[in-house]
Amino acid sequence: MQARVVSLSRTGGPEVIEWIDVTLPAPAAGEVMVEQTAVGLNMIDTYHRRGIYPMALPSGLGVEAAGRFVAVGEGVTSLAVGDRVASFGPDLGAYATARIYTAANLFKLPDAISDQTAAAAILKACTTEFLVERCAHVQAGMPVLVHAAAGGVGLLLVQWLKHVGATVIGTVSTEAKADAARAAGADHVINYSSDAVAPAVRELTQGAGVRVTFDGVGLDTWEASLDSTGKRGLIVCYGNASAPVTGISLGVLAQKGSLFNTRPMLYHYYEDPAERAAGAARVWDLIANGTLDVTIGQTYALADVAQAHTDLEARRTTGSTVLVV
Repeated sequence: MQARVVSLSRTGGPEVIEWIDVTLPAPAAGEVMVEQTAVGLNMIDTYHRRGIYPMALPSGLGVEAAGRFVAVGEGVTSLAVGDRVASFGPDLGAYATARIYTAANLFKLPDAISDQTAAAAILKACTTEFLVERCAHVQAGMPVLVHAAAGGVGLLLVQWLKHVGATVIGTVSTEAKADAARAAGADHVINYSSDAVAPAVRELTQGAGVRVTFDGVGLDTWEASLDSTGKRGLIVCYGNASAPVTGISLGVLAQKGSLFNTRPMLYHYYEDPAERAAGAARVWDLIANGTLDVTIGQTYALADVAQAHTDLEARRTTGSTVLVV
C-alpha cells in the first residue's frame, strides 16, 4: 500500500517537516496496517520536532491518530480487518495517511466515539485520566490550579476535575480562552496577561494556596506554580510548552512549604495491559456519557501540519486540533 508520511532528517522549527511517499510492507506477526482518517496534534509533537525529546534521525513524527484496519499480520486475533482503532504511540509516525502499528499499541474504538473525536482526545484524555485519578489522586473539595486551562489537555482537566468535585482555578492568556475555560466548568479563571497568577490564587484560597497544580507550560509558569501551591501540596509538571524547567534546587520545595513535585509520563501509567484497558475504558465512558466534551477548536488538512505547529506554538489554538487525512 502507498502512503504519504512525514520524515524528519533534522530538528528545528516547523520548516523541518518534510513529506515523502513510501510503500508499506505487509504487516509482520503481531502487526496491523491502518488506513488513517484523522491525526491528533499535541505539544509533545513539537518537543520531538525541536529536539527537546531526543530521537534518532531520520524519524517519523506524531503519536495520536485514528483509522481502520486494512491488513492484519499473523497472530493478531483481538482485532479484524475493518475495525476502527486509535493510538497514542509510543512509536512516532502518526503524521501519515497509513502506517504499520504493533497491534498491542492500539485501542479499539466504541461505536459511540468518532474517528475525529478519538484523534482529538485519546492522548489528551488518557493523560487527563492518569493525572487526576492515578498521579495526583484529586479528591472532592480540593482547590486545584490548571495552567493553560483552555488548551487541549487543559479543557479536559477542568471537566474531569469538576467531575470528581474539585474547585478549579484556571489560567489563560485571553478573554476568549477565559470564556472557554468557564464553559468547561472552571470556578475561577485568571488571565495572566493582565493579572499576576500567584497573588490571585492566594486570594481565592484565603491565603492557603491550592492542593494540586497541573502545569503543562513549564519554565514560564514554574515560579507561579511554586507560589500558588499550598503547604505540602503537589506540583504536577506534565509538559514543556514554553521550555523545560531546569537548574532547580530541591531546597526551593522546602522553602515554599514542603512541596511535592513530579514529572510524570503517560506511557509509564499506560504500560501495564490491565491499566491500559481500565484507563481507556474510563475515558471512553466519560466521553460517551457526556461528562467530557471534547472540544475540537480547529481542523487542518494533514498536509498543512507545519502551519498547525506554528499556530499551536504561538498559542493561537483553543482546545484540541485535528489533522484530517
